[in-house]
Amino acid sequence: MKRLIVASTSTVHGSGYLEYLLPELTVFFSNIETIVFIPYARPGGISYGEYTSKAKEAFAKINIEVKGIHEFDNPKEAISKAEAFFTGGGNTFELVNQLYKNDVIDILKSRVESGIPYLGTSAGSNICGITMMNTNDMPIVYPPSFDTMEFIPFNINAHYLDPDPSSKHMGETRETRIKEFHVFNETPVLGLREGSWLEVSNNEIKLKGELSARLFRKGQKAVELPTETKITKETLA
Repeated sequence: MKRLIVASTSTVHGSGYLEYLLPELTVFFSNIETIVFIPYARPGGISYGEYTSKAKEAFAKINIEVKGIHEFDNPKEAISKAEAFFTGGGNTFELVNQLYKNDVIDILKSRVESGIPYLGTSAGSNICGITMMNTNDMPIVYPPSFDTMEFIPFNINAHYLDPDPSSKHMGETRETRIKEFHVFNETPVLGLREGSWLEVSNNEIKLKGELSARLFRKGQKAVELPTETKITKETLA
């Protein structure tokens, strides 16, 4: 039975790292003593150690220990024995590249599918979809594949932004980019706004947080999904 929190971001304006999610995480990770953190996305190019320290500080507030996957001699063994997982944000291309390089894609998927709790934020949420192809990140490395975990039957566009009618910027919007994706691909895409997340319990997916999400499907007009919406096969059709 899958149990996931798939969050658009780790940090919302005016609060600290994971602070807005801590009440949710206290319940989600109840009875968990140690989380294996996957820092491969390394935001801003920071080291795995620096990134893991940031996660450790946040989870210490709810009395959970964090160990970075890089602290283990064998990444696959670390995943095979983990009580729970957290994959942080940063660059999705590098995250996926390292997951393949360390040959942990399959074992991570298997363990989460078996019920080991998983938290993803930003890039760590992008990999929960069918592919990573709706990331906003620069392609700084070339992963062996864009295929990811398929924990949910659609792709995530994290940090989704609505067009600003007062802006003088004439470039493409997120919606435009997703429409370009749908010229060549069938996969539905959920634009997940800051401060919102998906609560996944086995095959039940519910939108949580204060904001709606924007659902894009090939050949159809985008629709707004209110918070607390259950996302089903019918929703995605």
